[in-house]
Amino acid sequence: MKPIDPKNFYQILNGKQVALFNLSNSNGMLCQITNYGGRIVSLFTEDKNGNFEDVVLGHESLDDYLNGPNDPYFGAIIGRYGNRIKNGTFELNGKSYQLAINNGPNHLHGGLKGFSNVVWDAEQISNNELELTYLSIDGEENYPGNLSVTVRYELTNDNSLKISYSATTDAPTLVNLTNHSYFNLKGAGNGSIRDHELSIAANHYIPTDENSIPTGEIATVEDTPMDFRVKKLIGEDIDVDFEQLKIAKGYDHTFVFNSSGPNELGAYVLEPKSGRTLELYTNEPGVQLYTGNWVTGCGLGKNDKTYLSQASFCLETQHYPNSPNQDNFPSTVLNPGETYESICIYKFGILTE
Repeated sequence: MKPIDPKNFYQILNGKQVALFNLSNSNGMLCQITNYGGRIVSLFTEDKNGNFEDVVLGHESLDDYLNGPNDPYFGAIIGRYGNRIKNGTFELNGKSYQLAINNGPNHLHGGLKGFSNVVWDAEQISNNELELTYLSIDGEENYPGNLSVTVRYELTNDNSLKISYSATTDAPTLVNLTNHSYFNLKGAGNGSIRDHELSIAANHYIPTDENSIPTGEIATVEDTPMDFRVKKLIGEDIDVDFEQLKIAKGYDHTFVFNSSGPNELGAYVLEPKSGRTLELYTNEPGVQLYTGNWVTGCGLGKNDKTYLSQASFCLETQHYPNSPNQDNFPSTVLNPGETYESICIYKFGILTE
């Protein structure tokens, strides 16, 4: 695979300039990001034989993102609220809010537009850093408050892609930001991810109802297919007769970290043939594991490849779904005078044994 030509993204959209930015490190890694939705478009990492491959799903041009069918949020910044809010409703300080319904009966990933489909202001700080900013005005997608958001991407020399989020508001509001990159450590479009090995440092997960809304329970993974405390193939239990897997047609669940922080390993992925590894670090309380169960009919991917279901995985660091309506979940409310801060680190490596 070859890097994407930045000219494929260079156009004016809604009065703002869209571009494609290249981040590189001293080890030959390359990350390409567009300020349309803050999307990670390409990410080239090395395998055990010294070959570089693009390991994230996406498209080759801005037009493909804009006009392709069934956009599954490839590589995008998700906000104001990542994941689902039941019936698109919540109450904050005694006032009820009705958000857009865009996923069955629920509100998903910020609504009809969301942060994934806006043009962010961009400043390339250096060869390995990009800063994106966006002002989400009061009432956008019916969320209260003017929310000022900064997202910084940094490709470090230890082969980490570090995503740092911060936000402030002038009125109480909800914030739950994440990144929706789809990974395949064999290379984007190069087959199933069922043979990837995965571990997650989580003793608990969050069961959902038939509409993918949390039941309110924080359940043990013990003696269930949701147990990734010891590394196993993603596909080992994915077809087990288990109600949660049948509802989602695979994994699409939040796992509750035993502990979290930038120095705590939250998840680990190994693709044995290439030797590529991915380590996840975050200060968020949970991660959404999604095995791309609905990635079909989204148009041709890069290099004219067709992306299929369960041929990619997402590890979306975030607070829990529907938190505004669950008193036992950590709060996602941001008040004036506070600063929302979230960190997600995807660290890539090679297992040579």
